[in-house]
Amino acid sequence: MLERLGLAVMHRLDPERAHGLAIAALRAGLVPGPGPVTSDILRVDLAGITLPNPVGLAAGFDKNAEAVAPLARAGFGFLEVGAATPRAQPGNPKPRLFRLSADRAVINRFGFNNDGMEAIATRLGAAYPAAVPIGLNLGANKDSTDRAADFATVLARCGAFVDFATVNVSSPNTERLRELQGRAALQGLLDGVMATRADLARPIPIFLKIAPDLEDDALAEIAEVAQATGIAGIIATNTTLAREGLASQHRGEAGGLSGAPLFARSTQVLARLYQLTGGTMPLIGVGGVASAEQAWEKLRAGASAMQLYSGLVYGGISLAARIARGLEARARAEGVAKLSEITGSGAKDWV
Repeated sequence: MLERLGLAVMHRLDPERAHGLAIAALRAGLVPGPGPVTSDILRVDLAGITLPNPVGLAAGFDKNAEAVAPLARAGFGFLEVGAATPRAQPGNPKPRLFRLSADRAVINRFGFNNDGMEAIATRLGAAYPAAVPIGLNLGANKDSTDRAADFATVLARCGAFVDFATVNVSSPNTERLRELQGRAALQGLLDGVMATRADLARPIPIFLKIAPDLEDDALAEIAEVAQATGIAGIIATNTTLAREGLASQHRGEAGGLSGAPLFARSTQVLARLYQLTGGTMPLIGVGGVASAEQAWEKLRAGASAMQLYSGLVYGGISLAARIARGLEARARAEGVAKLSEITGSGAKDWV
């Protein structure tokens, strides 16, 4: 009840201000958490990382790694903070975050606003290791002359304080960033990141986060490059530029759309990647997950784990624990001993 009241108050505030207050409340210990929700059924392996449960926090919620410890107690199985860029940058002008309540969706055009890798590395170092595995979303500065090098630079500085890292070339809010998803550019970028990873005292898994707006040929190229470069897996997907079927007054705002309208398309991309990689590469499903039923479908489509963000805007921070427990209940009801048993079992239904 308290959470519902808090959400009602938050939704009367400017969205970015409300988000800042949520981070402040977490830091102040005002948001109690159950600790990691786990069981033999829920525990999964993700590229060699043991997750208490497969329900993770997507990048963008805790951009600056300010609330790692309280978020690790909120019921998530893993966290991803960032995106972090080499130098601090303010991002795009405000307003840049919009609730589409009628659509259970969000549009953002933040533009990688963050405190920079030095500040983020310091906070991660103080919080690591946490109660659950921690990942860092790697980004590039808007005015960088070598964006590909930026990803490797952030990894070199922060890699010691995280359990995995994600190359984010799929945000629509940094001009021309998505061009790095092309075969030649992506190959060069990932080769550089993997070379930096090899130099870390503790090499960590590297994931690639892709856009949902890619055609099948582009997805096939990405799958080939991902497998050739030896990265650990793919996160599907980031936000979309599509706007079909929206009812909210904010539907025309520029930026990336996330939330309920993204569920079907992101799950289709996920399932196609599962087929393209032959089920050999771990995938993380992101986009529109707001219930245990939707999380179950991400697993069936090919995910080993999934991440939430926009769902928290409407379901509260307790959503992660509720989804994890819902997954366990359904697995027990259907005689599934471990969630990994259903990964990819319904991919053909989504393609």
